[in-house]
Amino acid sequence: MKLPARLLRVWARLERRPEFALLRTLRFTLAATFLGMLLVILLVAGIAGTSIIRSLIETSTEDTLREELAALKGYLSLDQGIPTLKAEDEDDRAEIARLTRVYVIADSAGHVKKGTSDAAFYELNDSAAIRHDVNLIRATQPQQNVFRIIKGDEDGPYKIIASIVYDDRHAAYYVAVGRTIAGDEAVLKNFRRDYLIFLAVATAFAAAASWYSAGRALHSLQSVEQAAKDITGTNLGLQIPKRGANDELDRLIGTFNEMSRRLKASFDQVRQFSTDVSHELRTPLTAIQGQLEVALFTAKQPEQLREAIENALQDVERLSNLIRALLLLSQSETGELRMNKSRLDLAELTSELVEQFQIPAEAARLRLTNEASGPVICEADRTQMERLVTNLLSNALKYTPPGGWIRVAAANAGANVELIVEDSGLGIAREHLSRVFERFYRVPDSNPEKGLGLGLSFVASIVRAHGGEIQVASEVGRGTKFVVTLPAGAPAPQPAPLLTAPEA
Repeated sequence: MKLPARLLRVWARLERRPEFALLRTLRFTLAATFLGMLLVILLVAGIAGTSIIRSLIETSTEDTLREELAALKGYLSLDQGIPTLKAEDEDDRAEIARLTRVYVIADSAGHVKKGTSDAAFYELNDSAAIRHDVNLIRATQPQQNVFRIIKGDEDGPYKIIASIVYDDRHAAYYVAVGRTIAGDEAVLKNFRRDYLIFLAVATAFAAAASWYSAGRALHSLQSVEQAAKDITGTNLGLQIPKRGANDELDRLIGTFNEMSRRLKASFDQVRQFSTDVSHELRTPLTAIQGQLEVALFTAKQPEQLREAIENALQDVERLSNLIRALLLLSQSETGELRMNKSRLDLAELTSELVEQFQIPAEAARLRLTNEASGPVICEADRTQMERLVTNLLSNALKYTPPGGWIRVAAANAGANVELIVEDSGLGIAREHLSRVFERFYRVPDSNPEKGLGLGLSFVASIVRAHGGEIQVASEVGRGTKFVVTLPAGAPAPQPAPLLTAPEA
């Protein structure tokens, strides 16, 4: 366990060095992973192949030795304890000569009766080894064969098969034959050599192929990288073409393109917001400056100065309202607006606000009504909901001509609650409906003092902050209808019924 940990520490140190920065690249990681897996597979295949070939060769050799031992036993005669190899014709003598090139016949005490006399085969004729084999055969099974390897002559090594035969007096004799396995060892050696050559060539080819394949696979990533480098303030919406493979890289490119579109929309919104704010702030400031300059250079009476100051204060109030609205809108859109949600009866809240707006509605000769059929409970911030209803009612008052009507309703709608503010006012043209909730957007009107274009933006932000949605339907000359849908609150816990004692 210590060696792999040490190698990992050395590798980590190498990766941190600047000259080995290539080791930290994704391309190198992918190529090295593929190459490492291939090498493991090839090594396992080589080891398994060597084991299989060795097993097949050994099985074949042992089968051949069993056949030769059986053939030698067929020629063997043990008359009165003297082993003799009998041949009836020339073919038998030739076969016996082949079988007895490496052989030995001995009694159970290890005394050699016949056998190969070459001094190089001393291990074959060793008495101790013979007695060991005899004892091993007797301990296992009399008909069992045993195998062992001896060095032999220059053609060695040799594999030996030994067995026991009995004469007519039931005396045991040790019989063994052998054959060289140098050819078998040469086959295994050549296989290992050829496989190592193949492994080296395959590794070099796989390294080149994996490096090339990783580079091709990461080409799209490089295009993403280049696109990210090329993005500036003038081309935030830069798009990268997909490869059409619908794989992980295509999904990454799609995500990058979507992010690029969102960034462009966000920056465009920021630019437009900056432009709109500058315009809205400049108008009251210019008016204040002009009024004060006129009063400073032309006013002769205190009444003239008082009038200029009153006009300037009105513009200051308008400027203050604008800044306050912008601050609230910014807080709501960035999630910084504090939301103190609690159980709120929306019907009760709308009833209170409608009551407060009755006086200005009557002054504008409008009929303002509230419709509610019982409690309408939701989880909401009371302060923000008051601002929402107030903005909708203020808009309705501004854009409804005298003699018209305004209707407010709160109702339960399954898992949600609905707030409806409807009027019989001027209405909004179809082409403007999709933009009425944008900041500073005002439907073209002959009266520029109708509003700053922030009220409905603030309403939409409050609705989103509560997890709801707002819809608008309108027709020019017939009025406008706003429908706010919010999640309903959990039902109030019901008090447990009182237990009464049973009557006696």
